[in-house]
Amino acid sequence: MNVQLKKGSLELLVLLIISQKDQYGYSLIQIISNKIIISEGTIYPLLRRLINENYLDSYYKASKEGPPRKYYRITDSGKEKLKSLVVEWYIFADSINSFLKESDYYEKR
Repeated sequence: MNVQLKKGSLELLVLLIISQKDQYGYSLIQIISNKIIISEGTIYPLLRRLINENYLDSYYKASKEGPPRKYYRITDSGKEKLKSLVVEWYIFADSINSFLKESDYYEKR
């Protein structure tokens, strides 16, 4: 998948996943990597930025496999940001789909 497409959608994905259940960094990587190839180097800077922008906060929780893990949870501001990103995504996707439908590349699935 195109790097720029992934980069633009990761904020939406991270907020969406964390809105459903608090996550630690590596668990996010595993969840996203099940469908999209990403590297650790893209998630941790994004998590730091989302904390700095008050969309996420973090806390430590004991782990059975080693030291405590840093978990991330969505804030009220993060929930509002997620709603905004979802609306933007649908508008964008609908626009792209309208171009595809008018082209020779459109296939009904």
